Amino acid sequence: MRSSISACWLITALFAASCGNKEKPVRTVAQEAERINAVFETPKPYTVLKLDSMDLARFLAGHPQFQADSTAMLDFYLSRNYQYAWFSGDTLAPTAEAMLSLLDPSDTNATRPDAWRVLVDQAKADPTLGDSTRLAVELGLTGQFFLMAAKEYGGHVQGDLRELGWYIPRMKKNYTMLLDSLVAGRTDLTSIEPVHPQYRLLKAWLQRYYHAEAQSPWSAIGPIPAKLAMGDSLDELRIVRHRLYLLGDLTDDVPDSHMDSALYKALVNFQERHGLKPAGFPDPPTMAALNVPIAQRIRTILLNMERLRWVNPDPPKNYLMVNIPEFRLHVYEDGHEAWSMKVVTGAVATRTVIFSGELSNIVFAPYWNVPKSILRNEIIPAMRRNTNYLARQQMEVVRAGQVVPPGSIDWATTTGAGYSVRQRPGSHNSLGLVKFLFPNSYDIYLHDTPSKGRFLPEQRAFSHGCIRLAEPKRLAEYLLRNDSAWTPANIGKAMHADKEQFVKVRPPVPVVIGYFTAWEDRLGRLNFRDDVYGHDARLATDLFAPETMDAVQAEPAPANVANTL
Repeated sequence: MRSSISACWLITALFAASCGNKEKPVRTVAQEAERINAVFETPKPYTVLKLDSMDLARFLAGHPQFQADSTAMLDFYLSRNYQYAWFSGDTLAPTAEAMLSLLDPSDTNATRPDAWRVLVDQAKADPTLGDSTRLAVELGLTGQFFLMAAKEYGGHVQGDLRELGWYIPRMKKNYTMLLDSLVAGRTDLTSIEPVHPQYRLLKAWLQRYYHAEAQSPWSAIGPIPAKLAMGDSLDELRIVRHRLYLLGDLTDDVPDSHMDSALYKALVNFQERHGLKPAGFPDPPTMAALNVPIAQRIRTILLNMERLRWVNPDPPKNYLMVNIPEFRLHVYEDGHEAWSMKVVTGAVATRTVIFSGELSNIVFAPYWNVPKSILRNEIIPAMRRNTNYLARQQMEVVRAGQVVPPGSIDWATTTGAGYSVRQRPGSHNSLGLVKFLFPNSYDIYLHDTPSKGRFLPEQRAFSHGCIRLAEPKRLAEYLLRNDSAWTPANIGKAMHADKEQFVKVRPPVPVVIGYFTAWEDRLGRLNFRDDVYGHDARLATDLFAPETMDAVQAEPAPANVANTL
């Protein structure tokens, strides 16, 4: 009886607007949202079946794979007064089936038994389940939800991310709202999934690339003559054209072997989204990128989806993001990319660290305080070869806050202990005319550089670890745009002064130094970049290891689940 009452209540709540008076009351957006939430987000008595805390404790004792989510499971059942979630009366509810489609196993490219399906099929095959079996199915489905949600939205790689060179804190996520909505009948959880917006974009591209992989063999395309011109015909161009169609760079799949304007534009698009020189012709770098196996591209998408599970699902509205493999800094304002610039990042031997912080100070006409490692490995050996090295580089030695005459130091024997070396402000300074500080233990910051030629190559891993900016004055103007005292003219004067000046950035601006080799850009294009530091290779070892993929789901339910309670 109570089950029928519950069903009637739900139907009444959903369709009350269609009964009674013909004229509907006009609701505000807020009132409409409140009405919908009252139906779909509030726990409701779907069933008279109840469990208690001891049932849950016994179940967890027999299923240790769910222990990590024991608190979440307990809170979930407390919120619904211990009523069953997956049964309507004695019958398995349709929402149990809906749960099966929540997570797509293709996201991990894994092959394994689907424990959810085992439990649901068992309950569907025997509608007259015993109480203990029904309880096992109920708790098993709930446990499986939290286990899978933690992997899908929190990350399949569960170890210390610092071992993978990732020093951005992993975000802790709450999955109870997802489960509440799913149990209440909401099958599309896209809008409330706790994932970064890029995750959903990559997930859509993943399906497209799986489809492309199934459509055509991905054999290598032969070399293209270097002197190819518009109007030339070549059999390989027919294959190039078809491949660009499969990848989304061409809208029409026309079997044409001529070099024409449509193919030219498609190649430019492909080159731009792969970080290549947009020549418009199939040059060797372009052909190398086109010949990368589609399976390898799929793995790259999967690796970056994994990284996106670690980050904040709701990024700040205003922040700076440096993507190391892209060699680019992006400026986000009000949740959208406002502009970007080229950067130079650390060389492979002196790689830039992946971390986050807050930009709090701008330093105009900065000193460059030479790091101890550079002093030991580069400056002192240079001084031993040429005693005038410091003078030529506009550098000075400092000890206890005082400048020390360089002639008073025997560079042939000293190790540099107790001394520091700094380079005076000016156009010669290795930091250029301005630097941007966000306190961190890695001694990494953004700065100008006198070596402008380093921004010309597509691959720009040259620095000692800090990040050189192609347009530092533009960034300073942007960060100080709301301070009337700092006009572009005043910023220019401060940059060319002979005295160092610190300026506070209020409020501080979040900065993320990230590492993404696949992403969708603001034009809706899927981008790929080279794994410059080898982080993809290291993550792949963990993500695609058999034990990691097997752990994505708990072991299949045993034949007699009641006996394992």
